[in-house]
Amino acid sequence: MSTDPVRLEPDGPDAAARLAEEVARALVRNRDHMRPWEPNRPEAYYTPEGQAARLAPHPATRRWHFTEGTRVIGGITLSGIALGPFRSGNLGYWIDAEYTGRGLATRAVEEVCRAAREDLGLHRVQAGTLIANAASQRVLAKCSFELIGTAPRYLHIDGAWRDHRLFQRILHDDPPTP
Repeated sequence: MSTDPVRLEPDGPDAAARLAEEVARALVRNRDHMRPWEPNRPEAYYTPEGQAARLAPHPATRRWHFTEGTRVIGGITLSGIALGPFRSGNLGYWIDAEYTGRGLATRAVEEVCRAAREDLGLHRVQAGTLIANAASQRVLAKCSFELIGTAPRYLHIDGAWRDHRLFQRILHDDPPTP
């Protein structure tokens, strides 16, 4: 393992070109580790080209990646960002199997919630976990997310429609800014 510290950095407009190869490498390395929590993906998803397409800038998505040196070891995404009176986004994250249990996901969720409030002016962030994903539920609880319900057959994960627990964190109660 490198002596470089682990960093969480926003992707920026050049992310697709800069990170695609290393993100693809990380996803291949963690494919079995993430299988129970992820949708079935086409083989192209695990290629640099597939990741370049996924990482291309999108107006309703913000991404950050954990790196150690040049190695990508995790990522966090705020997607489905809606402004106007809703001012909300959906949170998703993953950590390399070698790095779980170190508080990285908690650190990332806190940073993304800060950015959601301060940089994007969002009112709330929502996250969903599989019913059995106790580790992710602990991360969300540490980050002041509250359980808001259970969604039956919410997402198609690892080959079947799976129930999810839904969580939210209210970031503030200020009125929306124009």
